[in-house]
Amino acid sequence: MDRAVDTANLGVSAAGDLSVWALFINASLVVKLVMLGLLGCSIVVWAIIFAKTLTLRRINREASGFEDRFWSGGSLDDLYDTDGAKPTNPMTAVFGAAMGEWRRSARIPGVDLVRGGVKERVDRAIGITITREMDRLRRWVIFLATVAPVAPFVGLFGTVWGIMHSFSSIAAEHNTNLSVVAPGISEALFATAIGLLTAIPAYVAYNIISNSLDLFEDRLDGFGAEFAAILSRQSEERA
Repeated sequence: MDRAVDTANLGVSAAGDLSVWALFINASLVVKLVMLGLLGCSIVVWAIIFAKTLTLRRINREASGFEDRFWSGGSLDDLYDTDGAKPTNPMTAVFGAAMGEWRRSARIPGVDLVRGGVKERVDRAIGITITREMDRLRRWVIFLATVAPVAPFVGLFGTVWGIMHSFSSIAAEHNTNLSVVAPGISEALFATAIGLLTAIPAYVAYNIISNSLDLFEDRLDGFGAEFAAILSRQSEERA
C-alpha cells in the first residue's frame, strides 16, 4: 500500500513539474539555448508573415487602382506626371521606367522610334524594373524557406541532448524512477515541439507568400507587355 501511495505521489510530483516554465527552467543550458533560438526564429517568422501579408494586400490594391486609371483613356503623359515620375508601388515603377525611357528616346533629335532600338530599350527597362521590384518584395522570404526545414532538426538536437541528460542523471543517481527520467525526457520532447511549431508556420507561409509573389510578378509581366505594345504602336504612329 505504501509503495502504491509513493508511486502515486511521484506521478503527481512529476506531472506538477511539467509546466512550460518548469520545462524551460529545469532544462540544461544547451537545451535552453535551443529553445531560445527556436523561439527567436518563431518571432521573426511571424513578423515576416505579418509584414508580407500587409505588403501583398497593399501592392495589389494599389496596382488595381493604377490599372483603373491607366485604362480609363486619359493621357499617358499626365499619368506619368502624377504616378510614374515618383512611383510608390511596383506597378507604377514599371510604368514609370517604360514611359520615362520612351519619352527620353522621343526627345532625341532625328531618332527613328521604330528602328532606333527604342522598343528594345523599353523592354529592357521593364524587365530590369520588374526584377528589382520582385527582389525587394522577396526580401526575407528566404528566411522562411530556411527555417522550415532546419527548425525540426534543431529541435531534434535538443531532443537528443535532453535524452543524453536523462541518461546522465540515471547514471549519476543510480536510479530509474520517473522523477529522475521525466525531466530530461520532457525537456527533450518540449524542444522538439518548439521546433515543429516554428517550422510548420514557416513552411506554410513560404508556400503561400511565394505563390502570391509569383502571381503578382505575372501581373507585372502582363502589364509590362501590354504597355510595351502600346508604346510600340504610338512609335509607329509618330513615324
